[in-house]
Amino acid sequence: MTASISAQQPEARTGQSPDAGQVKVEQQRIRRNRTIQRVWLGLVLVAIFALVLVGGATRLTDSGLSITEWKPIHGIIPPLSEAEWQEELELYRQIPEYQLINKGMSLDEFKTIYWWEWAHRLLARGVGVLFGVPFLVLLATGRVEKRLRWPLFGLLVLGGLQGAVGWWMVVSGLVDRVDVSQYRLATHLTLACLIFAAIVWVMRGLAPHSADPVPSEGLKRGAGALTALILVQIYLGGLVAGLDAGLASNTWPLMNGALVPPGLLEISPAWRNFFENELAVQFVHRLGGYVLFALALWHMLAAISRGGGTTHCRRAIVLFGLVTIQALIGIVVIVTKVPVSWALAHQGWAVVVLGFAVAHWRGFFGAYPMETKIRIRS
Repeated sequence: MTASISAQQPEARTGQSPDAGQVKVEQQRIRRNRTIQRVWLGLVLVAIFALVLVGGATRLTDSGLSITEWKPIHGIIPPLSEAEWQEELELYRQIPEYQLINKGMSLDEFKTIYWWEWAHRLLARGVGVLFGVPFLVLLATGRVEKRLRWPLFGLLVLGGLQGAVGWWMVVSGLVDRVDVSQYRLATHLTLACLIFAAIVWVMRGLAPHSADPVPSEGLKRGAGALTALILVQIYLGGLVAGLDAGLASNTWPLMNGALVPPGLLEISPAWRNFFENELAVQFVHRLGGYVLFALALWHMLAAISRGGGTTHCRRAIVLFGLVTIQALIGIVVIVTKVPVSWALAHQGWAVVVLGFAVAHWRGFFGAYPMETKIRIRS
């Protein structure tokens, strides 16, 4: 007679079965594979974080429309001769941004904005290779557990979609506008952060977890709500960036001398103000920040009350600290009129906050159970 035992179950007592040692060996193999995958995914996260920062710098330096063609393969090679540089500049001269804003730009000035956009695209391609090649190797060598094969493949597909969304964003600024659509920019940024969050979720599930019990289901739901709200805030931040709405009001805590500044509903129909009115977009983003701060504070206090001393409580305290730092950076960005350095710090720290929030939420669920099964004779 034989029976199956999951590798996550306690080992059989020594001497109970000649196969008991195999369970331990299999557990060690799975742990090694999970360590390899965590290192790989950690490198991907670092690359995505760098990509978000370079993308932010590309936006803040108005460099995003400098490359007017999508060449996924050939575009890896930058201009190598004076003639090729002149060809790229001539393409740029045909779009409204050059004709209405940068008319007369020299070749050296053009090279500055070109290199930002080229670096952004090259880094995006690099992220795709860094994720895709190791994934296929790990898959081919049987190191990826069954439950993760389709989710990781889905992330690979999302990465390809993100590239298409990036070009869809650029196209919006090549004909009738002097910049890209704020809707598309916010979508591009949010999708990048969603991919980042999903990778953190998988990576955290592959890591060992504390044995501390979950203090309450309410805390788990609160962690999920915080994560969702952070993603919403990132989308709203994308709208702010796309509209240069950070310059609509540069005072805090009041906006142009009022708690609720006049001019929030100047566009008709009214709903468009929350996506196209610079003042209204900044106002909503500020309100979202206040709500996020309050929810993070409540979550921390609830964790201290219901699970003081647990790892869940410690994570909630750290998360509140990260949210507080982000709020302070946001205030500095506003009152200093959106300098590039502080704006990049605000965008980068948002990704840090999101990553920790996801890891905190995932911590309530425990590590992925080990899937392998060993046949034990009884």
